[in-house]
Amino acid sequence: MSANSAFAEVGGLLAYGPSIQQLGRDAARYVAKILRGANAGDLPIEQPTKFELVINMKTAKRIGITVPQSLKVSADRLLE
Repeated sequence: MSANSAFAEVGGLLAYGPSIQQLGRDAARYVAKILRGANAGDLPIEQPTKFELVINMKTAKRIGITVPQSLKVSADRLLE
């Protein structure tokens, strides 16, 4: 298990962590504020708000794990 969805994409069983795409958008928003003159030290620290669960079904099958339906339904992405 990993916090980065790329882990599951390359063969890991599952990944649960912040959305990399959303983190990039949030960082771009911060950069825009700084470029508009905001003091970086005055900007609040934010925590991720969007998390992704990615399950690699092919890996689960290879290692003989049956993924419960309730977990499949909760997943943001199922990799076949």
